[in-house]
Amino acid sequence: MKEIELSIIALSASETHEGQYALIFEEQGGFRRLPIIIGAVEAQAIAIALEQMKPQRPLTHDLFHEVLVQMKADLEKVLIYDIRAEVFYAHLLLSTAQGPLKIDARPSDAIALAVRFHAPIFATEQVMEAASIVLDSPGKAFTKKRGKLEDYSMEELERILAKLLAKEDYKSAAKIRDAIRKKKERGE
Repeated sequence: MKEIELSIIALSASETHEGQYALIFEEQGGFRRLPIIIGAVEAQAIAIALEQMKPQRPLTHDLFHEVLVQMKADLEKVLIYDIRAEVFYAHLLLSTAQGPLKIDARPSDAIALAVRFHAPIFATEQVMEAASIVLDSPGKAFTKKRGKLEDYSMEELERILAKLLAKEDYKSAAKIRDAIRKKKERGE
């Protein structure tokens, strides 16, 4: 099973899932992006670690990190290994004195720990094929973080629209359809 290393490129409020956040990954050395919707608490835990902030009292992820450190366990990597019915599945891959451990985890919790351990995050090729968005040009993947629909090419918008329609996410599909219509009106 091929594994693709990912980098976190954005964390922002989700436009399609009220009260939740979109965590956006980009494959290293490639031009696909993987969006994962996460809860507000997990988004806060990830943001705090990314910004290297120290809360007055440890958050749950800080506590778990410290427990693992005290037990002399190290998080080697996080692997997002499956997606079923729009739900992602992940493993924590730990090294311990007793040998390697693989622990099932929600991706958001696994990522919050990965950021604390400075551990790499991977997704399987199967997950990338099922849920990633392919950019129209490899060069754009590293030069421009796009937050607005107008920033996407017509081809990208049409691919996103097809995926949303396949998932029956009509509310999001309507936004993409409107962006496509505006691009056509402008002759882009």
